[in-house]
Amino acid sequence: MQQDLNKLIILDRDGVINQDRDDYVKTVDEWVPVHGSLEAIGLLSQADYQISIATNQSGITRGYYDIATLNAMHQKMRDLLKPFGGKIDSIFFCPHVDADLCGCRKPKPGLFIDIATHYGLLKNPLDQSLIGIPVVGDTVRDLMAGVVLGAEPHLVLTGKGSTVNQSELPPNTRQHPDLLSFAKTILKTQ
Repeated sequence: MQQDLNKLIILDRDGVINQDRDDYVKTVDEWVPVHGSLEAIGLLSQADYQISIATNQSGITRGYYDIATLNAMHQKMRDLLKPFGGKIDSIFFCPHVDADLCGCRKPKPGLFIDIATHYGLLKNPLDQSLIGIPVVGDTVRDLMAGVVLGAEPHLVLTGKGSTVNQSELPPNTRQHPDLLSFAKTILKTQ
């Protein structure tokens, strides 16, 4: 069943929802939310947005943590969202490193093709199935993976966002101080 295109938002995880670390988020204790991110997801969820996460998790292949630990991090995120009325509808992750040459590691669009398929939006691979759907990330690679399918790019300046080379951003990228600012902007325009 096709979902309402205007009610899907795709978020990166590290640096957008939780604090990013140069040495990877490897444990449940190291998974710490970015200030305001849980409230942002709560506001969006309560406005009937479906939240999907697309995240590179090469720490699995690198041996820093395993799938059980990743699932525990995601359970912590879901538990912390409950008091805010927030809900994550789906999580898609790539466990690979660049050398694996997979199709799912951002900036390649594999995770976004999977999301479009999951929500009944994909007509043909690499078509513009995600036109008008916001993708929120803190790196160019987060945004490029969605832009290939027509997603609307939004850069947050948390995580690595403040160090992004502005000339590398996809055209029409909107910038926000953080996820809460993004959420408030989206809710004002609905």
